[in-house]
Amino acid sequence: MSELVNAINGVIWSPALIYLCLGVGLYFSLRTRFLQLRHIKEMVRLMFDGKSSDAGVSSFQALAMTLAGRVGTGNIAGVATAITFGGPGALFWMWMVAFLGASSAFVESTLGQIYKEKLDGEYRGGPAFYIEKGLGIKWYAWLFAIATIFACGVLLPGVQANSIASSLQTALAVDPNVTAAGLALLLGFIIFGGVKRIAHFASMVVPFMALGYIIVACVIIALNIGQLPGVILLIWKSAFGFDAGFGAILGLAIMWGVKRGVYSNEAGQGTGPHASSAAAVSHPAKQGLVQAFSVYIDTLFVCSATGFMLLITGLYNVQGPDGAALHTGIAGVAAGPGYVQTAMETMMPGFGNIFVALALFFFAFTTIVAYYYIAETNVAYIGRSLRLPWLKTLLKLAIMAATVYGTVKTADLAWGLGDIGVGLMAWLNIAAILLLQKPALLALRDYEQQKKQGLDPVFHPEKLGIKNADYWGGKRAEHNLEREKEGHEFEPDERSA
Repeated sequence: MSELVNAINGVIWSPALIYLCLGVGLYFSLRTRFLQLRHIKEMVRLMFDGKSSDAGVSSFQALAMTLAGRVGTGNIAGVATAITFGGPGALFWMWMVAFLGASSAFVESTLGQIYKEKLDGEYRGGPAFYIEKGLGIKWYAWLFAIATIFACGVLLPGVQANSIASSLQTALAVDPNVTAAGLALLLGFIIFGGVKRIAHFASMVVPFMALGYIIVACVIIALNIGQLPGVILLIWKSAFGFDAGFGAILGLAIMWGVKRGVYSNEAGQGTGPHASSAAAVSHPAKQGLVQAFSVYIDTLFVCSATGFMLLITGLYNVQGPDGAALHTGIAGVAAGPGYVQTAMETMMPGFGNIFVALALFFFAFTTIVAYYYIAETNVAYIGRSLRLPWLKTLLKLAIMAATVYGTVKTADLAWGLGDIGVGLMAWLNIAAILLLQKPALLALRDYEQQKKQGLDPVFHPEKLGIKNADYWGGKRAEHNLEREKEGHEFEPDERSA
């Protein structure tokens, strides 16, 4: 099984996808005039702007739902794995894919807002919706929907669950079977409660867990601040093959940095638009900017905290492509959360090990919840054509089973299956946003022009020549903006069209 999974990954994660992720990020950065730098202040302001409604969630809740998916085991175990197989330089390439990927995240999330729909009383959107309505290629939309249901409902949850089981076993000697049962029960309680419960859970847990983890990591870095300049120099030299010890794995540094960067921040992968489409905003670019900033939170803050902590303490391993050890700082520990637990326990005896286990539990569990929401959105998309109400129930049972399976299986197999899921979605979505970039770029220009005029931007797709943006038709955006100013909830029904 492992050999088959590795063979499939060798095809999906060929150098073509690595260069495509970086190239598309650079392309959109140039097309948007590096909005990820120009609009940082606006991104932060918009995070706390807007209100929820009966059909949608607030910008912050949508951000929290997206971060629930982005901030996961990739921020702890994924960084450790990237350093093991790509050296310290892999962290630089994670930063690079995050910086460039912020523009890709803007494009895909703005498209998700432009082409969203109201299904069964809730906002729904994502690549399947904008592929069908924007490109008019229904079979391709269905292909993405099916691939995403399979990836998020079956392949990806196991990675998160496996890391939870591993960390709890290391820190508290909890049997993986007990962890599996507990995860299944807790997951079932949340996902059977609908999008509102998911949004509320994410908005409560995600900010707390991410901030707490960053603070503790910063404390460890501060205690070893004298080593920080040397670590930054090591990352830089390793990223470009200038370090004698890691120069031979320059290609692996790029591959693993991009691979784990895409896995962690999900920019261009197509997951972010699902949650961003649920936000109730007066202009699609608003949520696009918020989602662009979420990439920074994930990689530049949380992943960097992990990477610096490992490199400063020296508790990490690096191995070459032939398996030979290039650096051994923590012998006998497999690449993954064990590195971080050992590093933090060394600096904070009696606390660090348990803290990482708890942090990883919240990181990974909220990601599984986010995966369910993404898969459910694509089930809802298919449900527009096929009225099969039992599909959602089947999905709930499938993701709970996948979580249990991943908890008790080996880490290598879980990560391999997860990589297949990420790679499939990335290939399909990147091709789609390259073909359908114009509406997102028009929305950004329209937003910037209205801001220059001192207005709170509202969206009229017909004025921009954007077709099939049915939700935004007529005077709906103006109606929503007026209700927002009056302190009311959005009312996106047919009377406002």
